[in-house]
Amino acid sequence: MSKIPVIAFIVTLIMIIFLGVAKASSLEITVFLTSETGLGQEIGIIRANDTSRGLVLNPELKGLTPGKHGFHVHQNPSCNPATNNNGKVVPGLAAGGHFDPEKTASHQGPFGDGHLGDLPRLFVDEAGNAILPVLAPRLKVADLRNRSLIIHLKGDNYSDDPLPLGGGGPREACGVIN
Repeated sequence: MSKIPVIAFIVTLIMIIFLGVAKASSLEITVFLTSETGLGQEIGIIRANDTSRGLVLNPELKGLTPGKHGFHVHQNPSCNPATNNNGKVVPGLAAGGHFDPEKTASHQGPFGDGHLGDLPRLFVDEAGNAILPVLAPRLKVADLRNRSLIIHLKGDNYSDDPLPLGGGGPREACGVIN
């Protein structure tokens, strides 16, 4: 594991310990790889908990591509494939776009004023495991209900330049939030 994810993990863990986790607002999301034919293999869970500083997402995932991944709350509660405007079946496309209730149409990351569904990057170690918690300061568990979490194949630069939506690319994994 490189030094940056280890440092991020330690900082997030300290934040969780000092901020405390609200007991009343939490949920568990089962995550699957995406597929052109429906849900793929189950790869683990993500626990979501409200804190006084925002939403903490604690992943326990395996089988992902190593590296940094775009991570977002998407509008629809579906991980199914759908057909895009070019007639191509795209895994996870039924999840829709990033959760953007204010209709900002702007991708600015978890600390910006754009999509509310923009989350911090998800770090996956060389063995394909994601265990580092992330903090989404503008979200609460209630915001997740009837939506989906998408893990994109590539990283996210929290900008719409040079590529739209941070350049995260294909939807590698998904979890429906009921």
